[in-house]
Amino acid sequence: MKVALLCPDLLFGSRVESGLQGAGHEVERVKDAAAAAGSDLLVVDLGEGVPDLPGPPLRTLGFYSHVDVETRRRAEAVGFDMVVPRSRMAREMIPIVERLMATAA
Repeated sequence: MKVALLCPDLLFGSRVESGLQGAGHEVERVKDAAAAAGSDLLVVDLGEGVPDLPGPPLRTLGFYSHVDVETRRRAEAVGFDMVVPRSRMAREMIPIVERLMATAA
């Protein structure tokens, strides 16, 4: 599966990238959501804001600081398929991605 990763936090982004690559996914770091065209999944760090989404058939996963409930609400309102706290993303990244992509089939 081809994953586009939009995460300006280099440390956490590297953790997500290596975790997904270790699970067999092809990961490309992107600078904006529009650059995710052609990917199966867009993973976004919502700490820098909620981007406009490029649209289907791309699946979307956003993660946010657990105290920033408003960011979660905005992401859900613009159409993110799944939005999880950063701590959950760190703990359960691979099962989250697998569950999300299984619902796309």
